[in-house]
Amino acid sequence: MDNLLSHVDILKKTLQEATIAQPRLQAIKLYPVCDIESGHFLVLATGWDKQRWMDTILFHARLVENKIIIEEDNFEEGLTTALIAAGIRKEDIISSLEAAIAV
Repeated sequence: MDNLLSHVDILKKTLQEATIAQPRLQAIKLYPVCDIESGHFLVLATGWDKQRWMDTILFHARLVENKIIIEEDNFEEGLTTALIAAGIRKEDIISSLEAAIAV
């Protein structure tokens, strides 16, 4: 299987599983958003958190030239570890800070 295709499949599956596995303590829902054409993969959190409306990006990754750039990872244990456990090589994942330094 093509490395890029497997990265897409693993990202989609990991985000879908992460949104299902979250406890529903508040009236907040998690949504996986996977735009393969643009290479953006997000988890959105929306809903009421006590008395205020919440609309936040919990996780954002970009797929660029067979590398996964983690822009934001606000999951308690992080989704980066889950991506590696699912089969993505550690060297194929870089933080947005590392990507900015490389430019």
